[in-house]
Amino acid sequence: MFVELRRRDFGKLALATGGVAAVGTGVGYKLSRPADAASTWKTTGTAVSSLAGFDSQMKSFMQARGITGGQVAVTYKGRLVLARGYSTSTALTVQPTSLFRVASVSKSFTAAAILKLVQDGKLTMGTKVTSVLDIKPPAGQTRDSRWTSITMWNLLQHLGGWDSALSGDPLFKDATISKALGVPMELHHADLIKYMAGQKLNYAPGTKVAYSNFGYLLAGRVIEKVSGMSYQTYVQQKLLAPLKIKRMASAWTIAKHTGEISYESQYKGKTVLNNSGATVAAPYGTFSMGLHDANGGWLASAPDLVRWAKMFDASSSVLNSTSLGRVWAKPSTGVSNGWYYGLGWAVRPVSGGTGRNMWHFGSLPGNYSLLVRTYNGLSWAALFNRRDDASGKSYTDIDGALWTAANGVKSWPTHDLFSKYF
Repeated sequence: MFVELRRRDFGKLALATGGVAAVGTGVGYKLSRPADAASTWKTTGTAVSSLAGFDSQMKSFMQARGITGGQVAVTYKGRLVLARGYSTSTALTVQPTSLFRVASVSKSFTAAAILKLVQDGKLTMGTKVTSVLDIKPPAGQTRDSRWTSITMWNLLQHLGGWDSALSGDPLFKDATISKALGVPMELHHADLIKYMAGQKLNYAPGTKVAYSNFGYLLAGRVIEKVSGMSYQTYVQQKLLAPLKIKRMASAWTIAKHTGEISYESQYKGKTVLNNSGATVAAPYGTFSMGLHDANGGWLASAPDLVRWAKMFDASSSVLNSTSLGRVWAKPSTGVSNGWYYGLGWAVRPVSGGTGRNMWHFGSLPGNYSLLVRTYNGLSWAALFNRRDDASGKSYTDIDGALWTAANGVKSWPTHDLFSKYF
């Protein structure tokens, strides 16, 4: 239940395709706890009458699922036109700038960091991971010879050769890895890499798309090795600072950053922070945020995410047009029903192939996130403080709900709230 996004869920990325999804069409886990449909409803941020459809969709979505904290931000033609916080609990107030774990939406930052290093002449997209990192298996084991052909393209397009549906996601195999290596938990990145170096690849690199958190974990270590900085520092200094995004940080497993929301789940599990076997609340210790840094570890507000999405509208001080073109370049394989995984984004060409919709979902115990950037100048981000399907309703339905809100806008406002929040 705690695995973030396995191969069987990969198709869920295809939902944000242009407004065709509708609320109620997704498939979710059937859980027994009923939603509190009569919850208190509190809002923060400036209400915008012409964009009331977003408020309405968020309210319906959250109350139907018993979600106590949510947030949305919307841009139009590069302007921040809506930034709102929502709560269904008298004990919780969510501001437009409150911080949420964003899970796999983090992958777009990691991919952009690799592109920045390529842009600066520190790497190429064809650089082999084994030429940068020392990939050694445990004593007595032999590394699969195909490791030597894994490139930066392969890592970022989920073509590295690992398939969690077949062999499990190592980001959620802490106890197994601890026992296999004879090392204590909490694990380090080096432990996962050593363990995986002793496992056979599921496919030859570049031949089959299979969503891989491990591939992005490796990309994070490449960033550190090549830049000489920690992963978080490199992203903050080279990507976020030029965009005046100052709130974002790597999440902690237990402690909270200033302004960070609290996470909720009906589930519990064994801690991975030590070998005690203690049972803990699912969002706080059943997985290690430190391990997930490059594949799912960022904290952000919804305004932060749509400001990030704005960067992809045109070349900027962060990524030039060549780098941006690589973000949405088609992979060598893996195009399915008109969409594919680019570099840190799912991509669907639209408008006769002249434009593209880009998006990413994120999900870990205690949070759910969605970031969408459309071909016609719109972006939106939605963040929530749980991901349990408490009512049996799908969380991916938020995609169709927000497309419905956007398609219902009669006249887009002319104001820009970016100066208020940045």
